Amino acid sequence: MAQDDWRIRIELPDEEGARGFLDRLGVTKGDAEELADELREQRLAVSRDGDTIFVYAATGMQAEQASRVVEQELQEEGLAPKRFVTERWLHDEERWDDEPDAGDVEEDLLRRGYAPWEVRVECESLGEADKLADQLRSEGFDVSRTFTFVIAGTSDREQAVELAKRVHGHVEPGGELVYEVAPSNPFAVFGGLGG
Repeated sequence: MAQDDWRIRIELPDEEGARGFLDRLGVTKGDAEELADELREQRLAVSRDGDTIFVYAATGMQAEQASRVVEQELQEEGLAPKRFVTERWLHDEERWDDEPDAGDVEEDLLRRGYAPWEVRVECESLGEADKLADQLRSEGFDVSRTFTFVIAGTSDREQAVELAKRVHGHVEPGGELVYEVAPSNPFAVFGGLGG
């Protein structure tokens, strides 16, 4: 997919609120710095047309992540958008569409051989990492181990959260998504399917 195939449409009650929120998304410093940095790290473009703000993304999963960040920021600011949707560019029809796609992002990643979610665990020793990797493989997880880090791919977020609780790990977006959104992540090349 080409760049900017997805966007988040945030329609605020008035142009003043949109202008202020756009400042918060990247034009000003201060409290907005963390949000602006997060959007810049993902290389997302942000624009405004009247009372509507658009955040553009290259993939649906990237748009979903940005959507969570923006939604949290809206709540913190006490702003209630009139409309908050994720839209996809339909190349054949040359228009934006906010209807849900027939398949979801997780299913698409699974079809292409990537785990949509991963659990990352940093073990105390190489022996502990080997033992955990073997245990997770025996449970049907696709596992990568690098030094003391063990990464297990899962087929959905719920499975990742449950596994993370059990093995004291961290849940992350997985597979192709990690590579596209955070190429500086040393674990970006690991992706696998959960059992």
